[in-house]
Amino acid sequence: MDYNLQDGGPTINPNADTSAPDRKAPYVQNGTEVLDPARYYDAAFARKEWDRMWTRVWTIAGIVADIPEVGDYIKYDLLHESFIVTRVGEGAEDIKAYYNVCGHRGNQLVMNDLGSVTDGFTCAFHSWRWGINGELQHVTDAASFQPEVLERVPGMAEVHVGIVAGIIFINMDDNPPPLRDFLGVVADHMESFEVDKMHVARHVRTEWAANWKTGIDAFYETYHLHAVHPETQGVMADIDVQYDCYPNGMSRMIVPIGAPSPRVPDQESVNEGLAMMLAEVGIDPVAFEGNAADVQQAIRDKKRENAKTVGLDYDNLADTQLTDSFATGIFPNVQFGMHPEGAFLMRFMPHPTEPERFTYDTMTLVRYVDDPNFSVPGWMGLPEGIDCTGAIRPDIEHKGIGEPPELGLVLDQDSELLPVVQRGIRSRGFAGALWGEQEQRLRHFHNELDRYVDGENSPAIAPRTYTIKQETNN
Repeated sequence: MDYNLQDGGPTINPNADTSAPDRKAPYVQNGTEVLDPARYYDAAFARKEWDRMWTRVWTIAGIVADIPEVGDYIKYDLLHESFIVTRVGEGAEDIKAYYNVCGHRGNQLVMNDLGSVTDGFTCAFHSWRWGINGELQHVTDAASFQPEVLERVPGMAEVHVGIVAGIIFINMDDNPPPLRDFLGVVADHMESFEVDKMHVARHVRTEWAANWKTGIDAFYETYHLHAVHPETQGVMADIDVQYDCYPNGMSRMIVPIGAPSPRVPDQESVNEGLAMMLAEVGIDPVAFEGNAADVQQAIRDKKRENAKTVGLDYDNLADTQLTDSFATGIFPNVQFGMHPEGAFLMRFMPHPTEPERFTYDTMTLVRYVDDPNFSVPGWMGLPEGIDCTGAIRPDIEHKGIGEPPELGLVLDQDSELLPVVQRGIRSRGFAGALWGEQEQRLRHFHNELDRYVDGENSPAIAPRTYTIKQETNN
């Protein structure tokens, strides 16, 4: 295989304009060090992650579409902390987030993952009530308290909220960087797919017996597809993947969909998988006159035609955005696979006490259009019969340790593999991961994580200086 190490691998669209969404980022030299594998199981390392990273970064708490009415709320749990994210007004930005705790005795105020209140949040312990604006509204038997005690009652403790493309982020830090500065160009990518016009069609939380970073590592590369997911080889060009690394630990990979892997000997025939993709957009695969190399462009052209039919404008989307998987890493714990018709929001949530457990929390988002040729791609794994209209927010499905997530064959295969990888990481015979350039996103992620854990990533320290290959204008 010819792999250009100087440029960090393939470029999907070499002729992309400087501002194009599929423009390859300048290659980032992230080093060649081998990291101590204890980071994947050591409790002390996990405590440093909490103290120095989780409490200071923006993390995704939910989506705006889940709280459309005043008083609607989301409960968001992050390790041992819990938050209430609630709509306090009808404006797009009228959303606040509070620690999910009563200021009286510390009881959690809400237990449901999603809900709605009309008269504020009432504590189930002693019936104190707090308004959606965070102010104390009612103290049961207030006359039985010394005035000096009630004078000390604070409002609900608030955390910072930011919204980009309908995705709600929170930050516990007292003085966090602006969200758009933190996300950088990733914010533009999210908005280009109009994620804010999507809603949840399926939401699954499944427990995996591995460290959350073991999960991140597996989803941040396609190097393993041929071995773990051979079924993908007919429709995913797993070697011809564009990897982009951005500041603040952000990254992405653009995975060509609708083209066979270079590993497949037959590069001409329209195989069964490609035929299914043609049929999804309304192209008769039997009547299709092209070969495998023509499938991608045929799908792109048909999608533009379908979009106009239903009153949508795809003119600002690059061809690659219409077919390929734009799998975007949002530091620290998200892989966001975006597509014009839907998106796959994956959060790798660490267990509050066990470093070798995490929750794989995945939401399948859909932009609903009542047209048979306009639907999320089949490879996103939505079961048949799922209501995609948005009329009802589906319940969250919960799966325990060892239970298949039932999100499709590929993800079920990952759920079986990762606990095995986690056990191997603990072996005395394993000295640390040896990452190649198809795994460059992993090294980029871990370098940024170490800047927090090692205490380097603070406002008093200059931003990281990247060693990059100078790009030329096309």
